[in-house]
Amino acid sequence: MKHRKIKTSSFGLKYGPRKALVKGLVNSLVEKERIKTTLPRAKNIRPLVEKAITLGRKNSLHVRRLLLSKYSNKKTASKIIDDLSKRFKDRPGGYTRIVKLGFRKGDQAQKALIEFVDYQFAPKPTKEEKEKYKASKEFQKIRRLEIKKKKERKKTLQQIQLQSRRKNR
Repeated sequence: MKHRKIKTSSFGLKYGPRKALVKGLVNSLVEKERIKTTLPRAKNIRPLVEKAITLGRKNSLHVRRLLLSKYSNKKTASKIIDDLSKRFKDRPGGYTRIVKLGFRKGDQAQKALIEFVDYQFAPKPTKEEKEKYKASKEFQKIRRLEIKKKKERKKTLQQIQLQSRRKNR
């Protein structure tokens, strides 16, 4: 029997994968504050994000634990409570907006952009600003650190591969 069964979009997935997809979308939206996805997915995660922000307004340990149990990402829970709920404390609801972007070329799925209402769009830097930044000492330091990290990652990967080869002989 289907007494008062709530109709939710399944995206052609079973319960576990669908739950993981929605959780990942919510985490991405909270972290980046703006994501591009398909329209049905955007419509599906909108009420979840808005309920989480409304819940985060209470700012208690219980709320933090509830959010951690739902989204299992400490950064997401802390950002909802510490940042987003404070930004929207005077707003009674409607924290997100969905902007339709047209259709995807391959399968004609309707694309959408979901973002927070107070999202501040940062314009791209001009060529002069880029060149000025690249000439600065900060950029050179950051670049050296990135190269060093890349080499370390490559070295650890090679060590892991070597150990794996030894085990598989």
